[in-house]
Amino acid sequence: MVEKVASAAEATAFLGCKTPKLWLEQALIQQDILLIDHAQCEKKAASTALAMINRYSNYHDMVMRMSKLAREELRHFEQVSGIIRKRGIQYGALSASRYAEGLRQHIRAGRIECLVDTLIIGAFIEARSCERFAALVPLLDVELAKFYQGLLASEARHFLMYLQFAKSICADESIDAHIERFRNIERDLIETPDEQFRFHSGVPA
Repeated sequence: MVEKVASAAEATAFLGCKTPKLWLEQALIQQDILLIDHAQCEKKAASTALAMINRYSNYHDMVMRMSKLAREELRHFEQVSGIIRKRGIQYGALSASRYAEGLRQHIRAGRIECLVDTLIIGAFIEARSCERFAALVPLLDVELAKFYQGLLASEARHFLMYLQFAKSICADESIDAHIERFRNIERDLIETPDEQFRFHSGVPA
């Protein structure tokens, strides 16, 4: 598969909604949690890529790309961890947000169906990350804004990669209905009240 280039604008357009203003306001107030959860998200992204390598080893092109993605996500984790340490933030494990599990509980049964839905979810997670980085950049201090600005291209690239693989696996049939199904689920998770603030959380309750 030839990897195409996507922009942050394309990733944002893929989503069903933009990040609510209330979430952005809370992100500025809780920057420590924002950074810690961001670091955890990067680790989870690498772990997801490795899990897909193990489970779907017969998809050679996808496995090779997931291997590269896992290394890139771990590099991002190292960069975020460096910022956390530089700022004197006490790093500690946070409970997971409802976001990823809220998406994954709608994955269909069946090996191929599960793979396609997992890839679609990956596309939404990466697109949302890209959209949130772009929304945060104008609001943050110079160091953090520069770092998040630098992540936009990779997040947009990851979004398109997941989407392309989902479509290539179902080359003989459209996955548009499944994309729309997850678009509605993702929008609901972002726009409804959320009890805890996390990088992918919804509207602060």
